[in-house]
Amino acid sequence: MADLAYRSRGFQERLATFCETAAVPQHIVDTVSKILADIRGKGDKGIAATMRRIDGLRLKPSQFRISESEMAGSVRKLEKWKLKAIKESIANVSDFHRHALPQSWTAKNKHGATIGERFYPLDRVGLYIPTDLASTAIMTGALARLAKVPELVAFTPCGKDGSVNPAVLASLKLCGIKEAYRIGGVSAIGTMAYGTETIKSVSKVFGPGNAFTVEAKRQVYGTIGVDLLPGPSEVLVIADDSANPRFVAADLLAQAEHGSGREKIFLVSLSKGVATRIRAEIKIQMKELTRTKLIRKVLREGFLSVVVDTYEEAAKVANFVAPEHMELEVQSDKLVYLTKAIKTAGAIMQGGWSATALGDFVAGPSHELPTGRSGKYSSGLQVIDFFRRSSLIRYSESALKKAAPAAEAFAKMEGLDGHGRSVSIRLEKR
Repeated sequence: MADLAYRSRGFQERLATFCETAAVPQHIVDTVSKILADIRGKGDKGIAATMRRIDGLRLKPSQFRISESEMAGSVRKLEKWKLKAIKESIANVSDFHRHALPQSWTAKNKHGATIGERFYPLDRVGLYIPTDLASTAIMTGALARLAKVPELVAFTPCGKDGSVNPAVLASLKLCGIKEAYRIGGVSAIGTMAYGTETIKSVSKVFGPGNAFTVEAKRQVYGTIGVDLLPGPSEVLVIADDSANPRFVAADLLAQAEHGSGREKIFLVSLSKGVATRIRAEIKIQMKELTRTKLIRKVLREGFLSVVVDTYEEAAKVANFVAPEHMELEVQSDKLVYLTKAIKTAGAIMQGGWSATALGDFVAGPSHELPTGRSGKYSSGLQVIDFFRRSSLIRYSESALKKAAPAAEAFAKMEGLDGHGRSVSIRLEKR
């Protein structure tokens, strides 16, 4: 947990090395490939065999589906405090993403032709919900419902007795999902991609998962669409002397407890004193948490503390890391500068009261965010991801006459005389 100075020799190389994402182990690639092949070739029987071999589950294909009555029952039986939290999250997530709903439009271009865009919700999408993660059901399902996707299907792992977390089922039900299956991991992704005798394939799959699940998404991409390939959780906190060490330590520990042991947490502080106080708090608070063993592994292998001299240097570190979660625990007059300067973070939490966990559960933005420095070129899950778009072009004869010279010029430049002819023939007099 030693500090790394921004201006020390070899800093950039050490930062780059720490941020490197390890290649997917070959045994994971091979295992996933075999399971997907079994499902593609054997359908329901392949799923049943895989669940029996890997999870010790003996389910018949007739038992895969979770009935609507089971989901409705979960809503009725769920404790009131859980139900209240779920409804609050759904409301906030829906309100946030309603602002970003795409709108079809038309206009006139310089030729006088009508141009525009039409947006269509995807016909059938699949939601993958990892074990017990009711929040993920909301962060995908609420967006799909808002987009008015006509067919929504969810997959989630079950226990040895076939049971599914009631909070997950209640979340799915309240998000309008009527079709759900107690199938998890690679089997779920394969089923969504290829379909079986009893389960229809989907157009696109949404949702995070472990290394095997993410690799499955990677392998089926092209057969169906996928949203993201999210890896282990990440957080980067920029803290100056105004930061509350207790708050910062708690947020770093929160992301370290996820469970893979490969999470990465970054502390970027404006002085060694700040870093020292935060590390001391980490040691104190860690003793109070239940996942201490997992957290220790992350602190040992996945924690980097960087000391910078300026806010500009802090922003440069953040933009290089492109963290999943970005916290700005700095004096208020620096929030505006850093928010403008940092351009690669998945989500930016502004100020000491904005814990990352709020974004994970209830604030509104989806918690499915880019990891592994993919924030350099991609963004977190948005409602538009549940749509496809068609561009519209409608020319009249008069508009075509204005466009023809430029179109024919491009055809000539590119040696595509057929393209040019397809335009000029429309203007020939017969």
